[in-house]
Amino acid sequence: MNKKSGNMVEMDNIQTVYENEMEIIFDAKSENEKFARVVAAAFCTRLDPTIEQITDVKTAVSEAVTNCIVHGYDNCKTYDKKIYMKFILRGSKLTCVRNDSGVGIDNIEKAMEPMYTSKPEQERSGMGFSFMEAFMDELEVVSERNKGTTVVMKKRFVD
Repeated sequence: MNKKSGNMVEMDNIQTVYENEMEIIFDAKSENEKFARVVAAAFCTRLDPTIEQITDVKTAVSEAVTNCIVHGYDNCKTYDKKIYMKFILRGSKLTCVRNDSGVGIDNIEKAMEPMYTSKPEQERSGMGFSFMEAFMDELEVVSERNKGTTVVMKKRFVD
């Protein structure tokens, strides 16, 4: 039932459904990892997330961007490589899509194993995908050698 009071209409028993999308493209520079984290956190604030939920999203986005820079683009120093991110809000679910046109992943299953790293000489922990999986509700990785990788992460914001 709608109630009118002055210039304001109050809606009883109506759930607000948020639908919104945003895309960003940025250089594959390590300092842009912080930028991506902040953008992800700001984008989902309309869902009134807890600090823990914001931290989860920021951590997962950080890992996705860092993996792209270190593994997908092999720490390229020319800075002509780009990272593409799309954030989608549908109802209470946030979807983060991270695309690159890097070297790709030969064996996704192996790459997603905890402690596995393709760069042991760089003292990498091999926990990137494990953290993404732990902090988000869903994780999907699609990759093709020399064509790039797409990481899709989803998180539902409910009490």
